Amino acid sequence: MENISLLLSEALAPYQASLGTAGVNGERLVTLRNAAGAIVIERAYCAAQLCDKRQLTDVVDGLHRDLMVAEGRIEPCVIAAMRNATQVNNFAAGQAFV
Repeated sequence: MENISLLLSEALAPYQASLGTAGVNGERLVTLRNAAGAIVIERAYCAAQLCDKRQLTDVVDGLHRDLMVAEGRIEPCVIAAMRNATQVNNFAAGQAFV
Protein backbone atom coordinates (compact mmCIF):
# COMPACT_ATOMS: atom_id res chain seq x y z
CA MET A 1 0.00 0.00 0.00
CA GLU A 2 3.00 2.32 0.41
CA ASN A 3 3.41 2.30 -3.39
CA ILE A 4 -0.21 3.34 -3.76
CA SER A 5 0.33 6.25 -1.40
CA LEU A 6 3.31 7.39 -3.49
CA LEU A 7 1.33 7.00 -6.73
CA LEU A 8 -1.53 9.05 -5.31
CA SER A 9 0.87 11.77 -4.14
CA GLU A 10 2.47 11.93 -7.60
CA ALA A 11 -0.89 12.03 -9.39
CA LEU A 12 -2.34 14.65 -7.05
CA ALA A 13 0.70 16.89 -6.60
CA PRO A 14 1.16 19.38 -4.99
CA TYR A 15 -1.04 17.62 -2.42
CA GLN A 16 0.43 14.94 -0.17
CA ALA A 17 -1.64 11.74 -0.03
CA SER A 18 -1.53 9.28 2.84
CA LEU A 19 -3.37 6.03 3.51
CA GLY A 20 -4.78 5.21 6.91
CA THR A 21 -4.73 1.78 8.48
CA ALA A 22 -7.16 -0.83 7.18
CA GLY A 23 -10.64 -0.70 8.69
CA VAL A 24 -12.81 -3.61 9.78
CA ASN A 25 -13.90 -4.35 6.20
CA GLY A 26 -10.53 -3.56 4.60
CA GLU A 27 -11.40 0.02 3.71
CA ARG A 28 -8.62 2.59 3.78
CA LEU A 29 -8.88 6.30 4.54
CA VAL A 30 -7.13 8.47 1.94
CA THR A 31 -6.13 11.87 3.27
CA LEU A 32 -4.96 14.73 1.07
CA ARG A 33 -3.00 17.56 2.71
CA ASN A 34 -1.94 20.86 1.21
CA ALA A 35 1.61 22.29 1.41
CA ALA A 36 0.86 23.74 4.86
CA GLY A 37 -0.16 20.28 6.13
CA ALA A 38 -3.85 21.08 6.47
CA ILE A 39 -6.31 18.33 5.52
CA VAL A 40 -8.12 19.24 2.32
CA ILE A 41 -9.97 15.97 1.60
CA GLU A 42 -10.51 12.68 3.40
CA ARG A 43 -12.28 9.78 1.68
CA ALA A 44 -12.65 6.09 2.52
CA TYR A 45 -12.09 3.54 -0.24
CA CYS A 46 -12.26 -0.24 -0.25
CA ALA A 47 -8.96 -2.04 -0.78
CA ALA A 48 -10.08 -3.33 -4.19
CA GLN A 49 -10.43 0.23 -5.50
CA LEU A 50 -6.87 1.00 -4.47
CA CYS A 51 -5.30 -2.24 -5.73
CA ASP A 52 -6.91 -2.43 -9.18
CA LYS A 53 -5.28 -0.15 -11.76
CA ARG A 54 -8.54 0.81 -13.47
CA GLN A 55 -10.36 1.50 -10.23
CA LEU A 56 -7.38 3.45 -8.89
CA THR A 57 -7.60 5.67 -11.98
CA ASP A 58 -11.26 6.33 -11.11
CA VAL A 59 -10.25 7.16 -7.53
CA VAL A 60 -7.68 9.69 -8.77
CA ASP A 61 -10.20 11.22 -11.20
CA GLY A 62 -12.73 11.58 -8.38
CA LEU A 63 -10.15 13.16 -6.09
CA HIS A 64 -9.13 15.59 -8.85
CA ARG A 65 -12.79 16.60 -9.21
CA ASP A 66 -13.17 16.96 -5.42
CA LEU A 67 -10.02 19.11 -5.29
CA MET A 68 -11.40 21.40 -7.99
CA VAL A 69 -14.58 21.82 -5.94
CA ALA A 70 -12.59 22.38 -2.71
CA GLU A 71 -10.41 24.99 -4.42
CA GLY A 72 -13.47 26.75 -5.85
CA ARG A 73 -12.41 26.11 -9.45
CA ILE A 74 -15.64 24.28 -10.28
CA GLU A 75 -19.10 24.24 -8.73
CA PRO A 76 -20.80 20.93 -7.87
CA CYS A 77 -23.80 21.97 -10.00
CA VAL A 78 -21.50 22.16 -13.05
CA ILE A 79 -20.46 18.54 -12.49
CA ALA A 80 -24.11 17.50 -12.21
CA ALA A 81 -24.97 19.37 -15.43
CA MET A 82 -22.08 17.72 -17.28
CA ARG A 83 -23.20 14.27 -16.12
CA ASN A 84 -26.78 15.02 -17.16
CA ALA A 85 -25.67 16.19 -20.61
CA THR A 86 -23.64 13.01 -21.09
CA GLN A 87 -26.59 10.83 -20.11
CA VAL A 88 -28.92 12.69 -22.48
CA ASN A 89 -26.42 12.37 -25.35
CA ASN A 90 -25.95 8.64 -24.65
CA PHE A 91 -29.72 8.15 -24.60
CA ALA A 92 -30.17 10.08 -27.85
CA ALA A 93 -27.40 8.08 -29.53
CA GLY A 94 -29.04 4.84 -28.43
CA GLN A 95 -32.39 5.97 -29.83
CA ALA A 96 -30.85 6.63 -33.25
CA PHE A 97 -30.29 2.89 -33.71
CA VAL A 98 -33.84 1.83 -32.80
